Amino acid sequence: MIQQKDQREAGADTRHWLGLAGKVCVVSGAAGGIGSAIAQVLGAAGARVALLDRDEEKCRAVAQALNANGVEALALACDIGDIDSVRGAVADVEAQLGAADVLVNNAGLLRPGGIEEIGLDAWNAMLRVNLTGYMLCSQQFGQAMLKRGTGALVHVASVAAHHPQTYSGAYSAGKAGVLLLSKQIAAEWGARGIRSNAVCPGMIRTPLSAAFYEHGDIERRRSAMTASRRIGEPNDIADVVAFLASERAAYVNGTEITVDGGFESMLMDLVPRPGFEASQAPR
Repeated sequence: MIQQKDQREAGADTRHWLGLAGKVCVVSGAAGGIGSAIAQVLGAAGARVALLDRDEEKCRAVAQALNANGVEALALACDIGDIDSVRGAVADVEAQLGAADVLVNNAGLLRPGGIEEIGLDAWNAMLRVNLTGYMLCSQQFGQAMLKRGTGALVHVASVAAHHPQTYSGAYSAGKAGVLLLSKQIAAEWGARGIRSNAVCPGMIRTPLSAAFYEHGDIERRRSAMTASRRIGEPNDIADVVAFLASERAAYVNGTEITVDGGFESMLMDLVPRPGFEASQAPR
């Protein structure tokens, strides 16, 4: 540990510390804020990165930025809810980069609407991406991992998997399903050398949520609901994903890591407790 610290302080190349150099890492939803950050962190660790997204143009822009920084990156248009599209992506990745060592299931879809009014088409559309798509990608990219006897899957869920989020339709239900899917994969594939873990982001500033913070004092109010008193950034998630994907997490399997700045630890502060406000709390 001392030697490792000395190397870092000396400015040595620490890419290999994660053990991801040369690994083929596949990231779905890679055109988005969290997905592109995950791709960047994996690329910086020396991985060869395949980026999947339905938005091919944005996906290519992320890949080009990675290429400009010396990362071998491949952009592919892929609808993860369509088995043929996923199979095509697997074939393209294996032909151009090699079989996947790591799969990061990150693509997501959120549409407003409560349970009372959500239609079956809207329900199915969200589950198709948020849950079924994760299963299809795990199944198809996992085949080569199972043959090889090694591999890592990381599934990006949400703190909404732990708590109902009103008027978000199938979102919380789908994300809760992701957590159990991750554990199911770990239970079935763990003995065959495969690890499967999940990350539950809290409030993260992404292009999809950026509009929230343009309204009044929303950022201050949201930040106050976290123990860290700030809104998370995509790299806060990407760094944890890279750890779970790496050899440093070799004995981490079937678990989930909540990355929310302590948001869930603050939930009881939403309950009024006269005499226990910050200004009156015991010192």
